[in-house]
Amino acid sequence: MEWLHLVFQKSPETALFLSLAAGYLIGQVNFGKFQLGGVGGSLLAAVAISQIGVQIDNGVKAVMFAVFIYAVGYDSGPQFFNSLNRKTLREIAMAVFLAVSALVTVIVCAKVFGLNKGLAAGLAGGALTQSAIIGTAGDAIARLGLPAAEAKALQSDVAIAYAVTYVFGSLGAIIVCVNILPKFMGQSLKEASVDAERQLAGGGASGPAAGQVSALPALVGRAFRVTAASGAAGRTVADLEMAEADMITIERIRRGGKALEARPDVMLSAGDIVLVVGRREVMVSAAAQLGEEVADTDGISVVMQKRQGVFTKRGMNHTTIAALRATVDRDMRHGVYIQEISRAGLPMPVLPETRLEHGDVITVYGSPQDTKRAVDGAGYELPFTDKTDFIYMGVGIVLGLLIGLIVVRVGGIPITLGSGGGCLLTGLLFGWMRGKHPMYGVMPPAASQLLKDFGLAAFVAVVGLNSGLQAVVTVKQSGVTIFLLGVFVTLFPLLLTMLFGRYVLRYDNAAVFAGALSGSRSANPAFGGVLDKAESPVPTAAFAVTYALANVLLTLLGPLVVGLV
Repeated sequence: MEWLHLVFQKSPETALFLSLAAGYLIGQVNFGKFQLGGVGGSLLAAVAISQIGVQIDNGVKAVMFAVFIYAVGYDSGPQFFNSLNRKTLREIAMAVFLAVSALVTVIVCAKVFGLNKGLAAGLAGGALTQSAIIGTAGDAIARLGLPAAEAKALQSDVAIAYAVTYVFGSLGAIIVCVNILPKFMGQSLKEASVDAERQLAGGGASGPAAGQVSALPALVGRAFRVTAASGAAGRTVADLEMAEADMITIERIRRGGKALEARPDVMLSAGDIVLVVGRREVMVSAAAQLGEEVADTDGISVVMQKRQGVFTKRGMNHTTIAALRATVDRDMRHGVYIQEISRAGLPMPVLPETRLEHGDVITVYGSPQDTKRAVDGAGYELPFTDKTDFIYMGVGIVLGLLIGLIVVRVGGIPITLGSGGGCLLTGLLFGWMRGKHPMYGVMPPAASQLLKDFGLAAFVAVVGLNSGLQAVVTVKQSGVTIFLLGVFVTLFPLLLTMLFGRYVLRYDNAAVFAGALSGSRSANPAFGGVLDKAESPVPTAAFAVTYALANVLLTLLGPLVVGLV
């Protein structure tokens, strides 16, 4: 191993990228239905590699964490501020209750078992699977004014406790949200989703589950020849469309071999070939009035388009799809069909009583001019660009770092957000402003995801490489105790919040409740399990609200634990 030690001395960045590669390989190993994940794997790999002997400059760690935490705030900003309203009071209360109960649980465990600040913060980070706590707690420790060696030892303890407790932290959330909660509610997640979808559909049938495609598509295009005996001959385009509640659109007409524009006042004649686009269930009933269906579409075919728009229309936040349709002028909605809705990157059910929130991404289907008009009216078109606005991003991170330098003394105790809290705050603000003013600040989802994945994994790897030698000693001394405390900190706040949600907040649908609870713990693996069992996007709405709040509240537990233990 001497040659490897020499390589790491000459090129320490080699150890960093080796940790990432090995860590993500470890993270893909399945333990039943559970995976450790890339971040946890990178930490374990880095600790193992550190035994050879390597040190990474702490500046690398600071940069990686700054870009990671800013990207988290940027992505959560629109949904975070959008969540702070009367209609989401239950979700706000649940996220706050879990964060507070988790904080109290960690502090009590630390006091009873004599854990130092580092081990307590790491316990919170791993048991609550909030990796950002490693950074915010480490930053808070660095600002305590302790001797360099003592501060480094405490920061090492953060990573150690995190590594020991993280695995059950993920598994425990899955057990509670996917297995215990449905039994507690006496209702399976699939049954609960069907009930919720039936309500959202106004009593009608629910749509396909997330990732499924109906064999009978909702939107279809068909060509008809108008006959003298049909109800269409002698009626205008607008009259026919309105007769079917604007659920069909006549896109093109061919008369005497020539294509005509389907203006609202054009009257149809026997022999006309018309191209009709609309919802399948309406098309079936309308077909009898239109004439005979034909396969000959030469000269009337129209290129249809999908566009994605971000919903930001003023005065329409929290409006149902049915109410939006009733409110919007017919000329605005003409020829436009909502095909998909996603919130925080997750699918939402496209049903009449689904409430639209600012920041939702709506996929509309129709002719190019109709879809362009619709996305402009709803908010703004989601830009298909792979270029990041680094001016906007750079200013945001600089402001966050400057805010992190501010220290306020309360009763002689220094209080500061630190670089992590500062960048999280500016990320939230800049992400929210981007949603309101889309002319600047572009950060494509893929770029944001790269910053989050690479930033956090590299940060954790540096922590593991720099503290791995001390980690082995601490695990030998108190590894079992930390693990058992991690089990308790994982389960107790979750179960307590489950009782709070059922008997105080009055959640009565298991699928919605499971989405809210997994979001309150920012537990993505648990939410994935909830969606898998629910076979529906119904839990997404509650998850999106609590997840955005938990990303902020749980991240801030790092400096709070450091300050209170």
